[in-house]
Parts: sequence; C-alpha cells; structure tokens
Amino acid sequence: MKSNTFIQTQGNLAYGRLMAAFVAAMMIAWAGVAQAKAPDGFADLAEKLLPSVVNISTTQTVEGREGPAMPQLPPGSPFEDFFKEFFDRNAPQQRSRRATSLGSGFIISKDGYVVTNNHVIAEADEITVVLQDDTRLTAELVGRDPKTDIAVLKVKPEKDLPAVPFGSSDRARVGDWVVAIGNPFGLGGTVTAGIISARGRDINSGPYDDFIQTDASINRGNSGGPMFNLKGEVIGINAAIFSPSGGSVGIGFAIPASTAQPVIEQLIKSGAVKRGWLGVHIQGVTDEIAETLGLEKAEGALVASVIKDSPAEAAKIKSGDVILSFDGKSVTEMRSLPKIVAETPVDQESKVIVWRDGAKKSLRVVVGELEEDTKLAAKSAAAKSKGGERSIDEIGLTVATLTDKVRERFKLPKDAKGVVVTKIENDGLAAEKGVRPGDLVVEVSTEEVSNPTQVVEKVKEAVKAGRKSVLFLFEGQGGLRYVGFRIEK
Repeated sequence: MKSNTFIQTQGNLAYGRLMAAFVAAMMIAWAGVAQAKAPDGFADLAEKLLPSVVNISTTQTVEGREGPAMPQLPPGSPFEDFFKEFFDRNAPQQRSRRATSLGSGFIISKDGYVVTNNHVIAEADEITVVLQDDTRLTAELVGRDPKTDIAVLKVKPEKDLPAVPFGSSDRARVGDWVVAIGNPFGLGGTVTAGIISARGRDINSGPYDDFIQTDASINRGNSGGPMFNLKGEVIGINAAIFSPSGGSVGIGFAIPASTAQPVIEQLIKSGAVKRGWLGVHIQGVTDEIAETLGLEKAEGALVASVIKDSPAEAAKIKSGDVILSFDGKSVTEMRSLPKIVAETPVDQESKVIVWRDGAKKSLRVVVGELEEDTKLAAKSAAAKSKGGERSIDEIGLTVATLTDKVRERFKLPKDAKGVVVTKIENDGLAAEKGVRPGDLVVEVSTEEVSNPTQVVEKVKEAVKAGRKSVLFLFEGQGGLRYVGFRIEK
C-alpha cells in the first residue's frame, strides 16, 4: 500500500516538473515573440530613415481684387448713374498674391526621384524639395496620376541622395508595427509609430481605393510621406485622414506600395499612366442575386451592360455574366475588378472566368486602354410592347406599357425600351432596393420584357418553381443595374 502511494506521489511530482518545464518554455518563447513584435524603441530606425524623407513646399499665384465694391441699388435708382461713374473711375485693380502650401515626400533614387501625393503639388507654379539638412532643391514635375493621388518629382542634387526601397504591402498584416515620417503642420522630420488597423479600405476618393488604415499619428502636412515597416521599407504612402477636428484621431490612410509602384514606374518611364480597360458596367452580387443565378455565395462582379465595340464585347462577355476571375486573379468582390483590369498591361490577352447559365465559362479578352472620357453605358434591346398596367404584389411595384403619354409623364426618351415602373409601395421590396417610378424594367430572370404581362408571368414562374429570388434588370438615372428580390414565403 505504501509502495503504491509512493509511486503515485513520484508520478505526480514528475508530471508537475514536466508541466513546469512546459510553461517555462512557453514563457520564453512568448517573450521572444513579444520582443520581435514589439521593439523597445524606433530610434535606430528613425535615424536611418529620416534623411530620405523630404518636405515639399509649393507656391502658386492666386488672383484677387482690392478696392471698394459698388453697392447694390434698386432698379431705376437715381443714384445708379452717379455710383457707376464713380466706381468706373476707381475700379479695383486685379492683384495677384503668392500662396504656399506644405506636404511630405520621400526619395526613391540616389539621382533625385521623389514621390509625393498628387494633391500636394496640384496646380503649383513652383515646387521645392527641402532635405533634412535644409538644402532646398527646385523640383521638376515628372508626372502625376490623380486617380491614385500619386506624383513623381525630379531634383538635381550635387551628390547622391539617400533613397529608401519599397517593401511588400501585400505581406503586411493587421497588427503589424509601422512608422510614419513627414511634415505635419510644417514641423518637418516628425516620426510617429503605430500599427496597421485595417486593410483594403474604400474611402470613396477614387476608383482604385485599397487603402491601408493605421493609428500612427498622421496630420495635415503628412500627405505624401512614407509609411515604413520595421525593415525600413516603404509599404505605403500617407494620403488621407479621417478627422472631424482636422487633427489626428488615430484614423489615417496610406496608398499600398503594391498600388503605387506600377504607377510610379510608368510615370518615370513616360510621364503618364496607361491602364487596362475591359468595357463593362458592373455591380455587386447580393445574396438574392447569387441565389437567382445559382452561385454558392455572393462574390464576383455582375455585368450590368457591355459597351459597344469594347474588349468585353469582342470577348463575347454578356450582360448578366458574373466575372469570377480575371488574368488569374480572383474577383472576390465587385470593386476589386476595376483595379485588377487597370493593372493589366494594355493589349495583353487575359483569361476571364465568368458564371453564365449556372456554370463557369472561360473566355479570352485582349485588354484595351482606358481613356479618360470613356463612358460606361449601353443600350438594351427589347421586343414590341403590348398595352396594359399590372401590379406585382410580391415586389411592391406597378408597371405599365411605354406609351407616348407615359413617356411624357416620366420624361423618358422616345427610344426608351422595356416596361416602365409607375408606382412603388412604400413598404415593399422595390422601395427597399431604391427602385423609383420612371425606372424601366428591361429584363426579368435574364430575359427581355416588353409588356407588363411578361413581367408578371416571369415572377409567377419563379414563385411556382420554388425559387428564393427573382432577378430584375432596371434602367434609371444611374444607368443599368441588376436587383434581386427575395420572393420566398
């Protein structure tokens, strides 16, 4: 009995020692990870990087007027001629003044190429780059790209400049440490640190928004400055802040290096940016649309219309297709497609995977060049109309035939096609989806409609078939768009 107790006790002691050793090992490992992820300071990194960050000073001429202005007089006033003669003799002189603004930038080559934001140098007459040692160099604008808010400058230094390399912004993760250096409120050489708060932010500043969000202090004047990782590589260009007060509240945004680098390379090479163009009008895929089209989940970019004589038309892409991948890159959401296409070289043949008729289909498209005045619009054909007006209770709207009287009532063009929405129920599905009287129903369940009866029958067919949703194609003030209505009871 004593022997068994002794063995059990010895076993407990051995287990305890083993657990103690395991906990100690874990604490040592955790200490190592913590030391790697949270450095004691950023002094060495800041000392190394500060010489590569510059202040951008711009000057522009602003026209103004000085002198008295003629008072407002009632029509027919007896003093009108008197004041007119007086103010003609003493007309205010046009006088111009010099306005200056400050921003940040960073050196990317020892021979003097400097990167900043487009909005920092926009409309500037003179641009000056101020180095850390207060050396002032006149800068020449190499090129700028308003769509990504990037500009490249060139200075002529007397000696090689300290340049910084780009790093991989795609590998940066939420929670990683970052360092921002810039010229906030004119206070040059300011270093702040924080973490990456979020990825892929869309702040509605342009068509290719994919910002890195950070809580490192970024203020006015930081625009154009670099965001560094702990290796001293530029992974972002500080471009915007969210702030009700105008100062930092811990929400800043940077253009990812993966977006900036191709633009910078093109600006240096040719002074302009060429972007790929597909020629489609797209929208997001909702859960209702996904169910209607037989997709397992809401993903991809739904083609609402195809532009005539575009690369998409030549590739046989159709309205109603859902683009799932382009050039080997997955289109997880609608807004990722324009960026992927824009970054594809012009004239390159690319593979496109679309979802059509309940299955994936592979197409080949030769990417065109995006023109600034390209309009994403297309006209849809429709069959002849029959008379009548019908209500669709499942959706909460009333549709009618396109007659001259209806066209006049809703100010529709003579060549308008489809079936017009004449009434919307306030508590119906159509109202929730933003459908308005005057919108045109062009298709139902991906088939064209030309009279109210067809619309009603298509909805009835969907209900009878046990479908959860029915897909409408509307044309309104914002152009063509698909809307999925959930009709399951």
